[in-house]
Amino acid sequence: MSENNGQALSISRLSKQFTIDTGTVQALTDINLRVEPGEFISIVGASGCGKSTLLRIIVGLDSESSGEILLGDQPIRTPGVERGMVFQEARLLPWLTVSDNIAFGCRSETPSTERNRLVREHIELVGLVGFEKAYPHQLSGGMQQRVSIARALVNRPKVLLLDEPFGALDALTRINMQQEVLRIWEAEKTTMILVTHDIDEAIYLGDRVVVMSNRPGTIKKIVQVSLPRPRDRSDYDFVQIRKEIYAEFFEQTNKPFAYAI
Repeated sequence: MSENNGQALSISRLSKQFTIDTGTVQALTDINLRVEPGEFISIVGASGCGKSTLLRIIVGLDSESSGEILLGDQPIRTPGVERGMVFQEARLLPWLTVSDNIAFGCRSETPSTERNRLVREHIELVGLVGFEKAYPHQLSGGMQQRVSIARALVNRPKVLLLDEPFGALDALTRINMQQEVLRIWEAEKTTMILVTHDIDEAIYLGDRVVVMSNRPGTIKKIVQVSLPRPRDRSDYDFVQIRKEIYAEFFEQTNKPFAYAI
């Protein structure tokens, strides 16, 4: 695998607390994880386990209560162009065209000629040539997410964070978008961290699947996915990994586990 930036993401002893009207909520406890340059990590866990909170801390939209996150040897404390994020909703500006929405993600100091080149390059990367002048309301949900991904990548971030980016899409569009993200990852070799509730999606895309416990969120298990790409979801080894991850969830709920292949 090509390493596009040479900087690992290191999470050490990370914990996060929130203060609410009724007291203190422990969202994350003692998270330790190292993500290698160019690696694709999937994170799964029950709702409320702190998956999205972890991404917000990595991108710099929230702060840890204790512990630290390093990108290379630099601590993460605030948002920065070396980290991009794609949310469940595309969050495009409705009055801007596809080109202008992507350009909006460029650094302010980027010269216009360079900005135009980057926009053209990323429109081609996400397969939207011919839609440069379209507005968000003229695009399907999947196309809107492609624009969102292009906007997040336009500054060549070292890490791309994806927070349930396909959750609002229909099943077929979701599968198509999974393949698109995989194609982009293989082309760019950007380090990617995906939060998802879809275990098949996590296995299909990830080099490793991080399984989180119920709140307070901890890393319960890390499952290596040593399957060649493209992956076949009906393949025996794929199904065995799926069973292993499902078993972790049923163990948390103390319910008997039965999975039919």
